[in-house]
Amino acid sequence: MGDWTEAGNQLHHAFRNILFDKARGDRWFWLVTPALPPFLLDINECVMGEHNCRLGESCVNTVGSFRCQRDSSCGTGYELTEDNDCKDIDECGTGIHNCPPGFICQNTLGSFRCRPQLQCKNGFIQDALGNCIDINECLSISAPCPVGQTCINTEGSYTCQKNVPNCGRGYHLNEEGTRCVDVDECAAPAEPCGPGHLCTNSPGSFRCECKAGYYFDGISRTCVDINECRRYPGRLCGHKCENTPGSYFCSCTVGFRLSADGRSCEDVNECSSNPCSQECANVYGSYQCYCRRGYQLSDVDGVTCEDIDECALPTGGHICSYRCVNIAGSFQCSCPPSGYRLAPNGRNCQDIDECVTGIHNCSINETCFNIQGGFRCLAFECPKNYRRSADTLRQEKTDTVRCVKSCRPNDVTCVLDPVHTISHTVVSLPTFREFTRPEEIIFLRAIMPVYPANHADIIFDITEGNLRDSFDIIKRYMDGMTVGVVRQVRPIVGPFHAVLKLEMNYVVGGVVSHRNVVNVHIFVSEYWF
Repeated sequence: MGDWTEAGNQLHHAFRNILFDKARGDRWFWLVTPALPPFLLDINECVMGEHNCRLGESCVNTVGSFRCQRDSSCGTGYELTEDNDCKDIDECGTGIHNCPPGFICQNTLGSFRCRPQLQCKNGFIQDALGNCIDINECLSISAPCPVGQTCINTEGSYTCQKNVPNCGRGYHLNEEGTRCVDVDECAAPAEPCGPGHLCTNSPGSFRCECKAGYYFDGISRTCVDINECRRYPGRLCGHKCENTPGSYFCSCTVGFRLSADGRSCEDVNECSSNPCSQECANVYGSYQCYCRRGYQLSDVDGVTCEDIDECALPTGGHICSYRCVNIAGSFQCSCPPSGYRLAPNGRNCQDIDECVTGIHNCSINETCFNIQGGFRCLAFECPKNYRRSADTLRQEKTDTVRCVKSCRPNDVTCVLDPVHTISHTVVSLPTFREFTRPEEIIFLRAIMPVYPANHADIIFDITEGNLRDSFDIIKRYMDGMTVGVVRQVRPIVGPFHAVLKLEMNYVVGGVVSHRNVVNVHIFVSEYWF
């Protein structure tokens, strides 16, 4: 009996040093889990370069293998084969061509052609549509007619006509058609020099006296307007020079007006006419509208200021923690109707600690536990042969209640029971918006006692309440201590409540000599904050 009592005192002394921590501001807790079993990882051949995809193909990883996918389509007239190659489609063989009746389909690479069946008679040639077009033999045959005759094309053939005397420029045949006489180019109503210019006839020709702003063109033998804008570029007008018959005039680009000298341009202050809906800034040759904070310039007219819906922007979901309400020129954030209040920055939602502020309705026999967005009134009673630990009795408000074994004298059954402590704690978690890896939520640390002859092992386990295997426990060694870490390994959408029963077994020589039980009440909020 003395040996049992001494062993019990040593075990009691060892587990009095077990530390149970909670980071109250981070929503994280120290807990314990066994190591995960080994698992298989798929090899991504695309990332490691272990594929044989060709140029123009992209590698797509699959479970246990990969496949090559063509980057671009084959285009019209081609189809993709099973070998990822482009094959010409035979429209004629498959009957998907649109050749009209009387045409023969001829396949080509990527397309097809329709060739007519009808043959044209002599003197005609067939076009792409199968129509027979007359051949102009006078142009296509070298000198079809003898010297002194003119070739005249006819439908399907041609004829030759005898030539008449040909007079030179400035002359024409007389009425008898026997000789050439002078043409009076200046005779009315002809105006070969142009309207308003003086024309003087001469044998076989004429002479022009042009008005100011014109010059006589020896090739066309007429009065041609002088383009002053082209002859004196950049020297006549400040902006734009436009030629007119016999003269020119100056004009200005948009945003300028013509000065008094008729040549220079001066800036127009468009802002004086209030063209903008809010603010206007005159710039050289134009103006710029701009808007006050919370507004943006319309893409339609460039002058109207439209309210910016900050809540609808791509980053609108991150402006406010809960809900964003657009108002003219700005926005407002709101929080859930109960359990939260708007933070001083006007965007985030802060949890209201009802237990600290005293706005809960827990009875005197219940303990108030704050959770995200609310509170819970829970009453934890120690079972038979256990009493409330003195360190928790000294605290008025705590998130942990620990019951320590307290056996009556000569109660051998109680002494032999390996369960040394039974604890209750409350953990509040958010609904993780992007769950991509396990979240470590609780840490349980224990200081390993040192024995000269042997070393004890601590084994952690989840025995109850692990619905859908949403949690696990792994064991770590940190700073000379055995640390059990409880992790959330599957996404959970709140509101959700579960009670995890955790056991920490102290094993010596293959026998559980000591056990601590921790009942963790997990509350998952429906919100991510």
